[in-house]
Amino acid sequence: MGGRAGINTAMQNLLNSESYLTGSTQAHLVEWIDSRPQSDRGNLLSEPFLVHRDVAEPLTDLRQLAAKEGFDLRLCSSFRSFDRQLKIWNDKLNGLRPVYDDNGVQLDLTQLSDWQQVQAVMRWSALPGASRHHWGTDFDIYDAAAVESNYQVQLSPDEVSSGGVFAAMHNWLDTLFEAGCSLEGGDNSSFYRPYAEDRGGIAPERWHISYRPLAERYAAQLSVDLLARRLCNVEIVHRDIILERLDELYQRFIVVAH
Repeated sequence: MGGRAGINTAMQNLLNSESYLTGSTQAHLVEWIDSRPQSDRGNLLSEPFLVHRDVAEPLTDLRQLAAKEGFDLRLCSSFRSFDRQLKIWNDKLNGLRPVYDDNGVQLDLTQLSDWQQVQAVMRWSALPGASRHHWGTDFDIYDAAAVESNYQVQLSPDEVSSGGVFAAMHNWLDTLFEAGCSLEGGDNSSFYRPYAEDRGGIAPERWHISYRPLAERYAAQLSVDLLARRLCNVEIVHRDIILERLDELYQRFIVVAH
């Protein structure tokens, strides 16, 4: 009995872990209170942002530190479920959402092979089950103080590069992250940008920040086998080629960011 109970417990722990890793549960999340008034949300989602319960306080500390420098750090995206990521993926490959090249030009996917289409989408969008947003540790951010309340946030390189509307806040964050400056006496090296550099996989996303202590723990548990199990019975466009070349996709677009 003890042996079987141990096996059952281990299996349940594995299933729970896979649910956390692939965005298939919200058990680890809490609402993060954004003080922006409802009327100020513009084109952003109206529902509360969900974050990992252990990230809510550090994220609030970061926001308060930014406010002291004159920045109004806000979220565009926090937790994103597997189903939501799957819809984004399928919509892009079904032509319901645009897919862009590195220069911001919309691609004609009908001119690309299936394998080329998969790579084009993964340049800007994570594979369902492999998005860091599944963990509640990663966030797309902007500076609400730099724009009017009805500004349509694009999360584009132009917004965050030199001369961009959000460049000043990100320049400050660069200094903060690199120096490991304190959050009210704490260690702020806990936040970083997983997509700061172009390594040939995910395009650089200066707006994407991650809470390192938890994100690295989740990243270490993610694997090709886990993703294959999660995707094998899912209605995802180009599933066969994804599974066939998952090792390559994992090394190029997933593991390098960790």
